[in-house]
Amino acid sequence: MEPLQEAEIEASLAELDPRWRREGEQLVADRQCENFAAVIELVNRIAVEAERADHHPDLLVHDYKHLRITLSTHAAGGLTDRDFALARTLDTL
Repeated sequence: MEPLQEAEIEASLAELDPRWRREGEQLVADRQCENFAAVIELVNRIAVEAERADHHPDLLVHDYKHLRITLSTHAAGGLTDRDFALARTLDTL
């Protein structure tokens, strides 16, 4: 899979929830939950979707109720359609 071109990345990013941002060759979104149990529940729901897509984000739980989600297609060396597809799926959770 080839990385997306700059114009494709910008167009795809515009279609996502505004909490998603680009940091270099990664898509990043921060989420805040009600408490630690809620953030872990969200992580588990993300894990189900990531397994289904066979595309796995980096997940960082911090400050007990915050979650940072990072997507990138390492094998392609950048952002691909797979990253944006999973981001759109995660936006529904």
